[in-house]
Formats: sequence, C-alpha cells, structure tokens
Amino acid sequence: MHAPEFVIKPRSHTVWEKQCVRLHCTVSGWPDPRVIWYKNNVAIDPLSSPGKFKLESRYNVHSLEINKCDFDDTAQYRVSAMNSQGEQSAFASVVVKRFKGEIDEMLPAPRLGPVSEYGITFQIHIVDTFGVSFGREGETMSLGCTVIIYPALHRYQPEIQWYRDDVLLSSSKWTHMHWSGDRATLTLTHLNKEDEGLYTLRVATKSGYETYSAYVFVKDADAEVEGAPGAPLDVHCLDANKDYIIVSWKQPAVEGGNSILGYFVDRCEVGTTHWIQCNDTPVKFARFPVTGLVEGRSYIFRVRAVNKSGISRPSRVSEPVAAMDPADRARMRGTSAPWTGQIIVTEEEPAEGVVPGKPLELQVTEATKNYVVLSWKPPGEKGLEGVMYYVEKCVSGSDTWQRVNTEIPVKSPRFALFDLAEGKSYLFRVRCCNSAGVGEPSEPTEAITVGDKLDIPSAPGKVVPTRNTDTSVVVSWEASKDAKDLVGYYIECSIVGSDVWEPCNNKPVRGTRFICHGLMTGEQYVFRVRAVNAAGLSQFSPVSEPVEVKAAIASPAPPYGITVLECVQDSMVLAWKQPTFIGGADITGYFVDYREVVDGVPGKWHEANVKAVSERAYRVSELRENKKYQFQVRAANMAGVGIPSMPSNTFLCEEWTIAVPGPPHDLQVREVRSASLVLLWKPPVYQGRDPVNGFYVDIKEGDAPEEAWRGVNTKAVEKTYLKVKNLKEGETYVLRVRAQNKAGVGKTSDVTEPVLAQTKPGTKEIAVQVDDDGVISLNFECSDLTPDSKFVWSKNYEEITDTGRLTVETKGNKSQAVFNTPGEEDIGVYSCLVTHTDGASSSYTLSEEELKRLLEVSHEHKFPIIPLKSDLAVELQEKGRVRFWLQAEHMSANGKVDYVFNDNVLSQGEKYKMNFDKNTGLIEMLMESLTPADEGTYTFQLNDGKATNQSSLVLIGDVFKQLQKESEFQRKEWFRKQGPHFIEGLSWEVTPDCCVILKCKVGNMKKETSALWHKDGHQIKADEHLGFTEGVLKLEIAQISRKDAGVYEVVLKDERGKDTSTLNLTDQGNFLLDPNTSTPLKITSTDEGIRLYTFVSIYNDLLQVTWHYKDSAIAFSDRIKSGVVGEQLWLQINEPTEKDMGKYAIEFHDGKGGIRRTVELSGQAFDDAFEGKVNSTPTHMPEVTWLKNDREITSDEHCILKFESGKFASFTITGVNTSDSGKYSILVKNKFGTESGDFTLEIIEGMPDLGVTSYWTDTEGNVVFNPNTAKEKRKTSVTGTQSPKRKGEHILIASMCNLTTADIEVLVSQRNVLFQSLQQQLLLKRWRTKGGVTAGSWKQERLQMMFEQNQNL
Repeated sequence: MHAPEFVIKPRSHTVWEKQCVRLHCTVSGWPDPRVIWYKNNVAIDPLSSPGKFKLESRYNVHSLEINKCDFDDTAQYRVSAMNSQGEQSAFASVVVKRFKGEIDEMLPAPRLGPVSEYGITFQIHIVDTFGVSFGREGETMSLGCTVIIYPALHRYQPEIQWYRDDVLLSSSKWTHMHWSGDRATLTLTHLNKEDEGLYTLRVATKSGYETYSAYVFVKDADAEVEGAPGAPLDVHCLDANKDYIIVSWKQPAVEGGNSILGYFVDRCEVGTTHWIQCNDTPVKFARFPVTGLVEGRSYIFRVRAVNKSGISRPSRVSEPVAAMDPADRARMRGTSAPWTGQIIVTEEEPAEGVVPGKPLELQVTEATKNYVVLSWKPPGEKGLEGVMYYVEKCVSGSDTWQRVNTEIPVKSPRFALFDLAEGKSYLFRVRCCNSAGVGEPSEPTEAITVGDKLDIPSAPGKVVPTRNTDTSVVVSWEASKDAKDLVGYYIECSIVGSDVWEPCNNKPVRGTRFICHGLMTGEQYVFRVRAVNAAGLSQFSPVSEPVEVKAAIASPAPPYGITVLECVQDSMVLAWKQPTFIGGADITGYFVDYREVVDGVPGKWHEANVKAVSERAYRVSELRENKKYQFQVRAANMAGVGIPSMPSNTFLCEEWTIAVPGPPHDLQVREVRSASLVLLWKPPVYQGRDPVNGFYVDIKEGDAPEEAWRGVNTKAVEKTYLKVKNLKEGETYVLRVRAQNKAGVGKTSDVTEPVLAQTKPGTKEIAVQVDDDGVISLNFECSDLTPDSKFVWSKNYEEITDTGRLTVETKGNKSQAVFNTPGEEDIGVYSCLVTHTDGASSSYTLSEEELKRLLEVSHEHKFPIIPLKSDLAVELQEKGRVRFWLQAEHMSANGKVDYVFNDNVLSQGEKYKMNFDKNTGLIEMLMESLTPADEGTYTFQLNDGKATNQSSLVLIGDVFKQLQKESEFQRKEWFRKQGPHFIEGLSWEVTPDCCVILKCKVGNMKKETSALWHKDGHQIKADEHLGFTEGVLKLEIAQISRKDAGVYEVVLKDERGKDTSTLNLTDQGNFLLDPNTSTPLKITSTDEGIRLYTFVSIYNDLLQVTWHYKDSAIAFSDRIKSGVVGEQLWLQINEPTEKDMGKYAIEFHDGKGGIRRTVELSGQAFDDAFEGKVNSTPTHMPEVTWLKNDREITSDEHCILKFESGKFASFTITGVNTSDSGKYSILVKNKFGTESGDFTLEIIEGMPDLGVTSYWTDTEGNVVFNPNTAKEKRKTSVTGTQSPKRKGEHILIASMCNLTTADIEVLVSQRNVLFQSLQQQLLLKRWRTKGGVTAGSWKQERLQMMFEQNQNL
C-alpha cells in the first residue's frame, strides 16, 4: 500500500478558440486512488455543462477533455488523487487564444462537419512546413508552407493570413507576402528583434480553416564595438502633441560586457536622412519626451544603448508620427505632403456658447524626473464646441498658481509638463475656455513629487524546466511580485559547468511559460529569468535545477491499418501497424476493442483484452458466427494509453475454407540504402490446407499503377526476410508479400509505407573486428542515437536472447557483439537495429568461408608471430669477419632478442658483438673469426610483447669448414692488401699485331714499390718508380714462339711487404691460334685450275693444318698442292677433272682441339670453277697493308702511307735514321686472295748523302733506280753490301750520312694487282717457263712483271 503518485503529470496547453484540448495524467497508488479535476479550485461537474467537459479513467490513465474552448476556459486546472494513504495534486494551465487584427474580432468557429458551399466541400492540408527558425539582425528570412486544397479548382483563391504573436500582419517594407497558387510564403526582408515571435499561417476556405505555427528567433547582430550592448527594440510613440512626442522602447536582452548606462534617442524628419541626437546624456528610463519639434512636421525615431564598452547599433526606426495637437489630429482632413512631411489640416469655426464648466477626473497618468503627464475628461455640459484648456501648477505648500501654457491653450484633454524641479512637490489643475471665456479650475491633483515613480520589478520566482523535445525545453517561472507596467521577461540558459549564459529570447515574453529552442540534445542545461519594465531590468531569478534535453514522454498516437489474418466460427485474428508517433517511449502493449454492427448501425464498444498484448496481432474470441464486427486498437507506453484508432472496416465472422494461405503480416523495412533494402515479415496465421512452403515479394514504384507490381524473386524463399537489390537511388518504392503452399499462392499482405531508396548521411555498417587477444566481434555505431535508443542484435533477423554464444556490450553510441566460442553454429546473418531512430540498422553475413578466415586471423592474434623480412643468414665481411643477421618486418621499442648457440645463450663480449636496430628491425651478431669450437647451430629468438619468432642456421660439416676456410682466406687477403698487391693476377692477351702481352693489375703502390719480372726463375725485367697507386703492369712478347714458353712471375715489394703472381705458359701451346676464326671454305678458279681457300685471323707455324678429300688425307703432288699466302690457306688443283669432284675439307689442330671446314666440289660449283666464271667478276678495290718487322705501320709525320686511284701504293720516310732499318713488307688483299712483297732496309751512318732515292729490287736483289736515273746507270749497283737473303726475300743495304731532309720513297705500282685475266696468263707463262713452284718464286715473278709494266712511270 502506498500513497498516490503521479507517474505522468498533466501538461499545460495553449490552444486557439473553438478547438478541443485534452489533459491527461497517469496515477499509481494502492488502493486505487480517486481522481477529481478542478478548474480554478472548483470541482468540475460534467453534468453541469453537458458536452463541455468529458472525464475518463482507464488503466490508471485519467483525462479531462474540454470541447470547443472559449475565453472562459482559460484557467488553472488541478487534478487531485486521493486514497487511504494520502493525497497528491498536479496542476496545468490552459490558455485560449484568438486571432487579433487592428481591432478585436471573433474568428468564425471551426465547423465540425463538411460544409457544402456551391456544392463543394474543401479539405485543407498544410504540408512542407517551416520549422522553428533562427536568424540574425540584418538577414533576410523566408517562411513558407505548401497548401493542398482538395478538390483543386482552377484559380480558386483561399484566404491566406499570417500572424505574429496573434497579431495579423500586413505587407510592408519589413514583410512581403506571396501566394503562388499552392504555396504561401512570408519574407522578412530585414530581420530585427521586433520580428521574433510565434508565426502562424491561417488558410481559410468556405468549408473551414487550417493553421500552422512555428517560432522564429532573431539574435543580435555582431556589435560594432566589442562588449557593446545589443540594440533596443519596439521603438514607438506613446504620446504626441504639437510641441513634444514621448518615445518609448524596450531594453535589449544582451547588455554586453557591462551594465547598460542609458540610452540615446535620435530623431529624423520624414523626407530627410539627417539624424539628430535628442539627449546629451544617456537616459535610463525607457521613455523620453522629445521636444523642439516643428508643429505639423512628421518624425521617425530610433534608440541606441550605451555601456562602458561603447554604443550599440541603432534600433529599428519607429513609425512616422506628426507633431500636432491630438484634437487637430482628430479633425484632420488632409493628407501628408510627401515632400515636407507636413500635415495639412482645416480649422472648424468654434460655435458660440456658454463658458464651459470644470474639467473632470484630473489625474497624473505618468510621472518621471523628466516630465509629468496629466489627463482629464471634458466638462459634462453639452453644446460646448471649441473647448480648449489651460494647465496650471502650484508648488506644494504655497497658494500661487502659475499657468503653464500661457500663449496657446491645448485642445486635447492630455498634456505633458516639462522643466519641473526634480525632488519638489507640485499640484496641478486645469481650466476650460472657449470663445465665451475661461471657466472655473478643476479640482487640484494631489501633491506629486517630481521623480521616477516606476520601480524596477522584483526578480521572478522559482524556475522549473521541463523536457519537451530533443532540442527544446519548456521553462516555467513564478511571476515578479507587485510588478508595475511589466513589459515581459528575458530567459537565459547555460550548459551545466560552462558558466556561459546565452539568451533564449531577444524579445520580452509576457507570460510565465516559454519554450526554449535550439538546445543541444543530451546536454544538461540550467535556466534563469529576469523581468523588465520601463524602469529597467530586474535581478535574475534563482537558477533552475538542471534538466537534460531530450524528448518528453507522451502517450502514443493511434495504431492504423487494421486487417484480418484468420477467421473461424467464433474468433478473428487481427493485425495492425505501429503508431507513427510512439510518444518518446517504447510501446508496452496494445488494447483491442470490438463492436457488433447490425444493419449498418454500430453497437457499443467492448474490451477484447484486459491485459495488454505486446505483438501487433491478436485473436478476438467469443464472437458470433456470421455476424459483422468493427475493431479499434489503442497503444500504450509508460506515459499511458493513447487514443483509439479509427474504427476498422466491417468484417464478417465466418470460417475461412480456402486452400491457399492467408496474407503475411507485420511487414518491416530495414537497412534502407541507395540500391537495396531488407524486408521482414511474419508468416500468415491461416496456413490453408497445407503448410506454407515459401514466400514471394512484390515491388513497384510508389506512384506507379497497380499493373506495375513485379516480383523480386522468381523462386519462393523459405525464410521470412529478403534483401531487395538493384533499386534506383532517389526512387520511392512500396512492397508486399505473398505466401504459398501446395495449393498455390495466397492473398497479398498489406502494402508497406513508401520507402525512399537513399543512404542517409551518417549511415554506418556493421564492422567485424579481431582484437589483440583474438576475440572476434561485430561492431555497430549510430550517430543519431537518442537517450531512449537501444541496440537490438538479431541472428537471421530473430532477436538474440541466448547469451551463450554471443555477448552484447553497449557503450555510448557503439554496440559490440562478441562471439564467445566461434564455430559453425554461428554461421548466419547478423543484424543490429537501433530503436527510437529513423531506421538505423545494418547487417553482416557470416559465411563458412568468412568464419574460416576470421578464425585464422584470431589464431594469429592469440599467438602472434613477428614477421621476418629475411631469415637468419651468414656472410663474410672485411678482414674475414663473420656476420650473422636477420631482419624483422617491424618491432616495437620493447622488442628483445636472445642469441643462442647450441642451446646456450650468448652475451655481448670480446668474441660476440650484437646489434639490434629497432627502427629497421635489423639484428646482427659479429665474430672476428671462426674456430673449430664454433661449429654448431645458431639461433636468434625474438620477443615483442605477445609476439614471438625465431630463426636458426646450422653450420656443421663441410658447410662450416668451407665458411671457416673462406673466412681465413679473406682474413689473409685483408692483411695482404695492406701492402702492394695484385688486384688482378697475371694473365695474357694477344694483340692484333700478333704480340703476346702479359699483364696484371696492381694496387696500393708507392714510389718505393718495385715490380720484378721473372721467367723460369730468372729476372727478365724490373719496373721501379712506377708513380701510380693503382695501375696495370705489362710485359710484351713479340713474335712469340715455342722458345718463349715457360713460367712467368711478377713480384711486388716494398717495406710494407710483397706479393707474387705467377703464369705458366708452358702448357699454353697454340694459345695464339684460334681456328674458330677461320672463314668457310670457298672455291675459285685460276689459270691452272681450281683453288679451294680459307682465311684465318692469325697464322704461324704452330698451327697444324690437314687437307682431306672424301674423309681421307690428301697426298700432295705437282697437280694438287697446298700453301699459305698471308692469312690465306689454299689447296690448288691443277688441270681438274671430274674425278676431282667430291667433298673437300680442311682440318685445324691447335693442341686443344680441332675444327673442320668442308666444301662440296660438284655440280654447278665445279662447272662454274672449271669454266672460270668467277674470273669474270668486276674488279674490287684491294686492301693494302704495310709491315715493318711483321708489325703493321700506321701513317704519321715520319712515315707517310699513300694509296692512290686504287692502283698505286707507296710510303715515304722523312728524317731517316738508323732506327728505320728493318724488314718491310706489303700485303695486298681482296676477295680473291692475298699477295705480299718483302724487302730489307738497312741505314748505315757515315755514308755519303744519297738524297731521295726511289727504287725497286729485281728478282736477284739488285736495286733498280727511279726512271729519272740515266739508263746506263740503271744496271749499276749501289755501293754497299748485300746481306744474306732467304729465298723470296729482297734486301737493300743503303748507306747514308747526315740525312736531314732526304727521303727514301718506295713506290710499288699495283695497277694489275687484282689478277686480271691477261696478266694472270702472262704471269703463269713466266712461272711455267722457269718451273717455279713455290710461293717465293711466284712473288718474284710477279714483282718483276710489275716492274716491267711500270717502267714508263
């Protein structure tokens, strides 16, 4: 048992006149409390005002409904709950408003039913509305709504009205209104704080009206001076006379960095732009009389606030007002002259009459330190036209009265007095006058002391904030006590802990309740309030208790879409859709009512269930067969039970007997994306004759006709969900589901609400993660979370209730589902739905392959391995140092390494040097050398937190011995290279001149280093003072022969040491010969027969050559001969016959191997050679080479070589000296063969000057002089001696003495060197005549012929 307690208190409401309002509350208590409603503390009796009040109490929810509210219903309502344990009360206010224009007028009452005007009933819908809006001074803002009127009539114009704070607006320079035919727009051209307020759009037709309202907030513009206050607002004229105008305004909410010191008032004459400041010192009172005006002129005013930091921006200017007597204003007949702003008036002639009596009810209506305002009523007599007034004053305590307006009496019964002494007391009285005279004075006023009589209001009382929406809070407070001329209240808010206060409104509000908008969802706010009147701003109220900004809880809206899922003889299964608004709290259940319909007349409602049902389907029992019924459903949450739904269609209670299934129900759309969505449904309650075995999903565009339905799946799905893909972004779709069994496809479900295919901003997807401990989890984040939102995890779209396999943890806007023991049982589709959001949801499919991958990743994370870029390896460094190393991918600063050898951990010391670069992951261990004791297994063991790895290297047996040997060798090499040493050992090469060069590359040389050459232990050369650090040493062997074979050695030595390199030429054999360079064997014809020939790059007597015919060695004879001319090797077959046809070959032997060149002498080749066709080929330019001592001569200044016209070859030696002595040769080569000639030149000092001598040698070695020599001398021998000569060699010994410019020119004509046919025949004849068979005799004959042919030169 416990006393009554209000779970939900009634909320205050502000409604329009003629509307209905409903107050409700939820009360708990035991025993059940008795609830009584009061209006202004008077108990409400519904029977006393039939139809006005309706009381209802159901399920602990109690409500008071007020029908057709009028002004009398504005009151404070109290609900009292009482039981045996005590009593509790709760309060709510109802304010009934009506529209106000320039004059009060009653709005037409809303009509309860459709009204037919001209046969048409209009329905009005205001959509696409504007919300709570925020602007800043100086900006432009547009408010608009789309208005749908049905039926739509062409050019029909509804009545469109805009209101601000219940005041009708009209078009002006500040407000522009526009109607486009379907949209109403209000544009605020230049925002000022006067524009702040509740804006209402009212659309009226002949059938009724609809309204929509939202608040507009206007903030101060940025101050021109930092810390300056905000601009004043609502500047207008309280009183206007011919010589003064009293201006009033409202103080701003923002005082800036300091308190406001006062205000400056500026005036501007209409028609000009010149502003004049009216007061020299700031005034604190929010009213000021402006004097010094020109009668009949119109003026506008503005006000500026000032504090220590500076002056604010000016306020919005006032409306124009004329400086003239109010009585004249009333009789004004003209209009204002736009160019001067003057008022054109006409005077009425006063009527003659009696002297007027005393003015009545004289009183001081306003008194400040700057002025006093008097007002009175005219005398009661009639017929007193043209009455005017004189005002008199008297200092209190004296009897002296002084007339204030001595010159011109005033015409209006209102007057302001200035220039009164502050602090003195005055009495005032008024006299009437007209053309008949001046009347008696009125009764004097009481003594008035000059000073501000209006006090600053007291601070408001307790402030109570109440949750409203996710961005607003309802703030209520106790009014200021004994406040006079209250202008309104300013509310400020602050986030708890910030100590920064911001204004909630910039225009004072008159009531004691205000909705503060623009707050941050989920933040804690506190509030304070202060009052304002013309005297100034009050102190702040006490700070309120903190309140969290989130939506208030209310009862849910009604469900809708009631359908029948199954029907039997005495019961029906109903389904319905969830309310569109659930009241900010989860729906706890539903209540179903039913009523019987007889002949179209519905009966009384009956409760179908006393206990709420959580599902959106319910079987209503105890119905009568073949009777018709209607149903309604209510939704309930913790705030209470909502209003019932509209009555359903009428359903007949008769048993279904169809074979196909009934309709699926409870369709839900989740995971809406730009190209896909997921549809869920529940199977039909009515199965048909056979169980349901599948479902089909249909889809169509939202505005498409019924014929546009198309199937999503061609094959029925067994599951009660389906992912619909291939949607078009931005398109709206609706869906439905059909069930099938063996009998066929059943009824379609209800259609879903239209769904827009669009991925909402901030949409997140489920992410799978594996943490460092190998734990697999699904994670979902929602950015649109509300305080009441919950994460609901499902598997295969069924909520997970068993925590044995999955553990859910939610923190803030993130939720995590952790797999306890991942396995095949966990395969499926996992989804997460966030309640109290706009459909935030996502899914993740865990397939068998994905599970396998995640388990592998999990194992890697549980037992992590440090990845390696390279395994443990060994390498040798300089000086034979041994380096063991590996490199890891990455390691942290906490990484460690153990160096192990044969299971023993090594440590840093003289023998082992360890390095570990954690930035690069490079690990190494260095050893200066290896000993037999170092044979074994080396291991690097890595550890980095949980991650480990190791790598080993086995150095045992031959592997270790080879490494040790190489280490020792490199160690010795290092020491060797500390002195002079060989970089490259002794080697040989053959030059194109057939010389052999022994060479070696040396390094680290000094001037003192010597290089000694030895052959077979005997020194043959010494190189000293080499002059280079690194270079090549050479030894040249010209015309190498077998006598040059042997062991060659080079020794480098100096004080640092010595080094030796050896080359054995004993076994080189024919190293100069390369038979692979021989050309293919070719055939040519000669005068004697056929010649087979080939060329080699180098030839000497070391090369063994064998000729073969049909694979047998040839036995040479006079007819078949072989020979060598230069590099040409030939086989001559004289007088060939057909028997000589066949395969010929030449075989080379160089001591290392052999090579064979072959040619087939048969067929066309034999015929061509035999007939001498080759000899008829054109002449080709020969190649001429001069040799000295078998070495080629190149042309330079000393030896000039010439070859002219392809016929004449010569060389000239300038500056002859003894070094020019030697054996000279000429080689002439073309494609057909090679010819050569030799002669010897010996230069002997002390011989007479022979001058320049051109000569030839004959076959006997005699010198033949140049043709310039006399003929008788041509047979004369040159004085000298002839050296012994070999066969075929010609030697000339020339004596010379002091030859400075003498040249020896050797001219050899080769006009016919290409073996033209005639010359060949002549040569062959000579050859045969002399019987010469050797190459030498051939050369001699040829030279003799050449000499004879060129004698004429």
